[in-house]
Amino acid sequence: MDFEASPPRFVTVDELLETAKGVTNMVLAHEIVVNGDFRIKPVELPEDSLEKRVKEIVHKAFWDCLSVQLSEDPPTYDHAIKLVGEIKETLLSFLLPGHTSLRNQITEVLDLDLIKQEAENGALDISKLAEFIIGIMGTLCAPARDEEVRKLKDIKEIVSLFRAIFSVLDLMKVDMANFAVSSIRPHLMQQSVEYERKKFQELLEKQPNSLDFVTQWLEEAADDLMKYKNALPAGGGAAGSGDGAVPNPVAVQNYAYLKLLKWDHLQRPFPETVLMDQSRFQELQLQLEQLTILGAVLLVTFSMAASGISSQANFAEKLKMIVKILLTDMHLPSFHLKDALTTVGEKVCLEVSSCLSLCGFAPFTTDKETVLKGQIQAVASPDDPIRRIMDARILTFLETYLASGHQKPLPAVPGGLGPVQKELEEVAVKFVRLVNYNKMVFSPYYDAILSKILVRA
Repeated sequence: MDFEASPPRFVTVDELLETAKGVTNMVLAHEIVVNGDFRIKPVELPEDSLEKRVKEIVHKAFWDCLSVQLSEDPPTYDHAIKLVGEIKETLLSFLLPGHTSLRNQITEVLDLDLIKQEAENGALDISKLAEFIIGIMGTLCAPARDEEVRKLKDIKEIVSLFRAIFSVLDLMKVDMANFAVSSIRPHLMQQSVEYERKKFQELLEKQPNSLDFVTQWLEEAADDLMKYKNALPAGGGAAGSGDGAVPNPVAVQNYAYLKLLKWDHLQRPFPETVLMDQSRFQELQLQLEQLTILGAVLLVTFSMAASGISSQANFAEKLKMIVKILLTDMHLPSFHLKDALTTVGEKVCLEVSSCLSLCGFAPFTTDKETVLKGQIQAVASPDDPIRRIMDARILTFLETYLASGHQKPLPAVPGGLGPVQKELEEVAVKFVRLVNYNKMVFSPYYDAILSKILVRA
């Protein structure tokens, strides 16, 4: 089961900086703000693609030409000087305003006019220039790149060295861009909130019915809270106290966001104000369904097995990993949960028997195995009592975290969720980040709608 973030989308450094200046790309700004795992990565062209073949041919021709020029007697340095110029611009682009000394060093040593004169007079030491470049790269690179920069010093052949320098510089560009992402996120937050709200207001003025589905969504949440307020983890406090109490607007909004985690995306239009994040809510919904199944399987397993078995940390982690792997394809249309849980039951029983034997516990009887397999199989049904309990406790945790105002540390996980605590907390952080940002943008609209709904209530 993959609880990792969805693959990071590639953006250029120029696009990133343009976004930071004026939120010209609302979708990119939104992505950076709500996705804590947002990363820029190098472009990787598909294997055997025409683009990759063309790129390889062009690059080979360039490096072959450099090799021929340097092999001449005397050497020709036209290509090499052009490369040094590109490297110089790249190194200067990494500098912060306070890097005055480094800026002066780079400008002085990589003075292209001086280098051309040295080349014309046969006095150019290209290896010495490369040594200086590697030294500056070592000063500016992230710690994770230290080893790659160190390896450059072992390359003696000048063409291979320049190729390797450019490869490492490309990685350093990505590192710097990702540093910029983390730096501009707070700056983007306020800009993006104002920009998205302004754009939505313009849409609303052109299409006054653009809040219809939002209104329906909030009305249902308010009705649900009126009917089931005592089922919330915060008890009556989340929905008001006393019989017939009117839910408070914050509780209604929080409950509405929880409803998005149970949304029928094929049958129901998504509320207009969360449309940009529909795919994110779908991904969270799937991850929570997988967690519910995983948690239910582990709960029934540890309940059936000897009491000491769940305290065997290595065994518990191993069992969790096995079940996660067997549920990996749960999002695919071809996946059949019932069949997968039959396999899970077989594998779990084998692992439990093995652990009981190693720990010196009484062996797992055939009857117990049959019961455990049956209980695991039953988890396939949404109405299974264990699955419903796990589902309710997961929602309880998310609601409590939302109501806490995103304070750290995270609330304690409800009983039975201990084995999946790490995965649940990761999903919770993503969910609450998404919700809090959406509230920042659209709360004026929600407040206006709820002031009418709750008066009627």
